[in-house]
Amino acid sequence: SYILLGQVARTVRSTEVSRAWYRDVLGLPELYAFPGLAFFDLGGVRLMLTEEDGSAASTQSLLYLRVPDLHSAKDALEARGVRFTHAPHMIHRHEDGTEEWMAFFEDDEGRPLALMSQVRS
Repeated sequence: SYILLGQVARTVRSTEVSRAWYRDVLGLPELYAFPGLAFFDLGGVRLMLTEEDGSAASTQSLLYLRVPDLHSAKDALEARGVRFTHAPHMIHRHEDGTEEWMAFFEDDEGRPLALMSQVRS
């Protein structure tokens, strides 16, 4: 047996504002929402947004979002107003030649997110 990631929790200042951003700008499928909570599907992993007052939003959780084509995903997000802090770049080349690429951006509250993609050479 092995362990798989089932859910990632991220605190936000406003569930309604962040819910719209993750759904409409980032394009994640929304599963369901309750007052102060919103759940999205990240390819079988649940993302839970939970609203908390004060400095709770400073709690960092970096989400790495796997996409098939890093450059086209970046272009599509930029067209929707997403600000990238680091351009797509290779992070690592595996022994079999597969390259790991990442590009970093910010959510609606200025916290880090990353796109990641594997490129087989």
